[in-house]
Amino acid sequence: MKKTMRTILPLSLAFMLLLQGCAGGKKADVPFTPKYDKDTEFSLTVAGSYGNFESLEAEFERFYEYYPNANLQYVTMDDYNNVISSALAGSEPPDIFMTNGAMIGNEMYDDMFEACEVLSDPSSGIDYSCIRDSLIRTTDSGDVVMLPIFTTSYGMLVNLDIFEKEGLKVPTDFKEFKDVCAKLKSAGYDSPVMGTDRFSGSGLFNCFVYPMFAYDVINNSDKVDSLNNLEPSAGELMRPALERLDEFVNSDCIDVAKCQEEITDEYDSVIMRFFEGDVPMMLAAGDVVSGTAKRESKSDAFSAHPFKYGFFAAPAGDEGGYFINSISVCFSVNKNSRNLDMTNEFMRFLISGKELRNMASLKRLIAPVDDFSSDEMYSALAGIPDKRSFSDKETGLLDPAVRQFRAAIYAVGNGQMSVDEAVAAYGSIPEE
Repeated sequence: MKKTMRTILPLSLAFMLLLQGCAGGKKADVPFTPKYDKDTEFSLTVAGSYGNFESLEAEFERFYEYYPNANLQYVTMDDYNNVISSALAGSEPPDIFMTNGAMIGNEMYDDMFEACEVLSDPSSGIDYSCIRDSLIRTTDSGDVVMLPIFTTSYGMLVNLDIFEKEGLKVPTDFKEFKDVCAKLKSAGYDSPVMGTDRFSGSGLFNCFVYPMFAYDVINNSDKVDSLNNLEPSAGELMRPALERLDEFVNSDCIDVAKCQEEITDEYDSVIMRFFEGDVPMMLAAGDVVSGTAKRESKSDAFSAHPFKYGFFAAPAGDEGGYFINSISVCFSVNKNSRNLDMTNEFMRFLISGKELRNMASLKRLIAPVDDFSSDEMYSALAGIPDKRSFSDKETGLLDPAVRQFRAAIYAVGNGQMSVDEAVAAYGSIPEE
């Protein structure tokens, strides 16, 4: 497939999370049936920010089985967020383009969203009932103009060979977690858990305890406005998560100083340190996991001694871990596409449980569908009960509140504040 690099500008739409019901409930995958003659000739362009998009190009090849005379290409745009709006208004606009949660509510993307086809209009022919309800977002008028392709989460990469060697099971709740860490420590693993000590979503403290905090927020929805308004009294809602974090960092589970010394960034270094093969559990976000496949061959240690690994929820809770699911990438359709019928035909093909699972598996991200239990990397998440599985948008938290929680866990995790001090300082905790 041909790829080109372009440059090009963006505005907004107020979005809300809507639990989009599907009449008759979720349906089993239905084989794709082409609507048009197989000899139809057409060209489509998908634009995005990824430097390469092999998983999408694999879908192009599968689509050619139905339309052999089609010509589909993926185009990478430099500075994507700042150029997509003007690209849609240009002389060669893309037919399909990436959208994401960061664009929601930002006025600079108004023109971009204005160019989006309403995918919830029956005339589009796109059935998105395979997508989890909590991941469907609508405009304030109730229209669906973006559909999730990939999602991500917070948790930990687990070296399954170590657990097999030591005769241990991957822990599912905090008591099991502490017991397993103690056994691993006595077996010679200096820091059974590692991660990057960063003020970020991929930071080890965030990956461990943010899902627990989010769960508490959902169950105390009357406190969300206070949290978003950064009212100091709202800091009390952080206490259970901060106390659990404090217990974690002062246990035999982790050596934070070792993490600081040996893991120097929040992406490549996390993966390459994990591939050394002596880390039982590496706290990480799904976006980091997506980089593992390409780095296996770059690790001399992993190449010499490959091992099985998978992604699990961090078992921070007394009842178990939490699966917090957030959208990584959405696709939207240009309503002014010169080949709108065939653009919708490709989207109709792509938005199915089978194809979304195929794409996510190749990208090593989480499919936005109800059932991803067959995914080798993420199958453990499928076993988490519904009550502890939710979308990040269900929290209702705005970015300032999320950043204050992140500041609190960074301070507590690094011994800069006590739990009481962080709770009392909510709304004014220094942020990096």
